[in-house]
Amino acid sequence: MIPAGLLDKRVLVTAGGSGIGRAMAQAFQRQGATVAVCDIDADALDTLASQTPDITTVVTDVADEAAVEALFATVHGSLGGLDVLINNAGIAGPAGFLEDLSVAEWRRCLSVNVDGGFLCARQALPLMKAQGSGCIINMASNAGILGFPMRSPYAASKWAVVGLTKSLAMEAGAFGIRVNAIAPGSVEGERLNRVIAAEADARGVTPEEIREDYYRTSSLRTFVSADEVASMALFLASDAGAKISGQVIPLDGHTETLGGPY
Repeated sequence: MIPAGLLDKRVLVTAGGSGIGRAMAQAFQRQGATVAVCDIDADALDTLASQTPDITTVVTDVADEAAVEALFATVHGSLGGLDVLINNAGIAGPAGFLEDLSVAEWRRCLSVNVDGGFLCARQALPLMKAQGSGCIINMASNAGILGFPMRSPYAASKWAVVGLTKSLAMEAGAFGIRVNAIAPGSVEGERLNRVIAAEADARGVTPEEIREDYYRTSSLRTFVSADEVASMALFLASDAGAKISGQVIPLDGHTETLGGPY
């Protein structure tokens, strides 16, 4: 069933060059939306553009204020406005005990995962307020609902995303703007493989052991696919989600806990 209300919507997906972001960008385009994506990875954008020529692509570091301003100038010129902002950009951050992490690693994780969403929302809100409607979808995580040992910078950033989502929903609701967050569990792909490898190294165990630990944290003993996250984004941006705002929606097979014994 195709969600109603997505035809001709103007959509921006951050970190849309690969993984979840690419899946969401392509899913919205298939529903008839006009889509722009940004990514810090120019090669990923080139690949996306070759596969999907009608998508506008802009190389952007969302943690850079000037770069985000330039991004929105391009998006406004290309799309003529904005109906849906998907704050998908984020990094895994370092893995390890808190006292072993560097200040630079901590700050970079928070800068991309929290500042990036703030900077993009700050640019999107005036456009949406002017038209009296809009939808912002922030990418949180089950690590924004539970504690996550050995991944404290990432967890802290995603808890901040949850707080930003709920607060912004309250600020923007009177202007017809809805703000929600999707909180995926472990999403299959190269990014998860890198995260597992880093955690395995930090804990001194094999990647296979970490992967099994991750499986056991979910009641359904499952990982999530990028396409499943994209389907949730389509729902939230569609007419079916028109009365949903201020919510954090887990998509994780019901995570019972994060991390093993330490």
